[in-house]
Amino acid sequence: MLRLPFRTDNRLAPALARRLAAAGLALAAAALISTTAGSAQDKPAAPAATPAAAETKPAENKPPGYVGSETCQMCHEDLFKAFQKNPHHLVETEKKYGHATQACESCHGPGSKHQESMNAADIRNPAKLKAAETDKLCLTCHLNQPTHVGRINSSHAKNQVSCVGCHSIHKNGPDGLVARKATDINQQCAKCHVDVWASFQRPFKHRLPEGAMSCVNCHNPHGSLLPRSIQTANANEPGCFQCHGDKRGPFPFEHAPVRLEGCTACHQPHGSANPRMLTRAQVSLVCLECHANLPQTKPPANGTLATVPPALHDMRSPRFQNCTLCHHQVHGSYVNRDFFK
Repeated sequence: MLRLPFRTDNRLAPALARRLAAAGLALAAAALISTTAGSAQDKPAAPAATPAAAETKPAENKPPGYVGSETCQMCHEDLFKAFQKNPHHLVETEKKYGHATQACESCHGPGSKHQESMNAADIRNPAKLKAAETDKLCLTCHLNQPTHVGRINSSHAKNQVSCVGCHSIHKNGPDGLVARKATDINQQCAKCHVDVWASFQRPFKHRLPEGAMSCVNCHNPHGSLLPRSIQTANANEPGCFQCHGDKRGPFPFEHAPVRLEGCTACHQPHGSANPRMLTRAQVSLVCLECHANLPQTKPPANGTLATVPPALHDMRSPRFQNCTLCHHQVHGSYVNRDFFK
């Protein structure tokens, strides 16, 4: 029988023990890894998201949609009925405006979110927007209409007065959208222009308090190419000539203020203490605003005033204190450069 050479020397025992310990640790680690992998494979996968849950999140970010005017009628029946006779009802019935059956939402925006929440914050209210935003909304339809030629640059727009400050959008009838009668127009304008309305209480004025005319006979509330939103006549002339056509001309001999400054150089149209509605109570005081202290070679010996030599006007004399006694045609003359006739 062969015998393998095997030493049982005590010096080999520690090395053998270390090798056996290392082999045991390797086997234990392999068993642990295989057990973990098996448990991971046996664990069921997480269930997939249901279609309803997947649709919930996008629905929260979905923009509001249009619901139609009939949906608005359920809560706002009084406004809906009044709107049937409103000029804006054409938006509801005609397709060319792009909002057929959606007239309410053409101004207030899509209403599906407001329908669900019943919260006023979820719908657009033009009356509570900034004036520029409200004007932009109205001008999407009314931009190219002649009467709004100066709306964007008008004094009303610059002073943050929006369209809905004067127009009642929901009221019925042609007189509901904006005041039409002279007395109603004057009352509406007087709510803001209190100082101007007070001028009409002077003894001589245009007959607005009596209802014979209104503010819009002279002013265009939507703006004008002339200062103070003055209405124009004959293309680009002041609206005064619509009634005072005899003062229009053209004259061979013009009075410079009429051409350069217009009627308000001498007249106060809202009211005056002068029967001719002049800016001063006396005619001579109006004329002397321009015709005084003109260049002279030397002071006149007789104390006359108001012109260059020969100085014929002694303003201390009553006969020279009413200039129009001689200068009849102060607006312009066809035959005389001194406006005598």
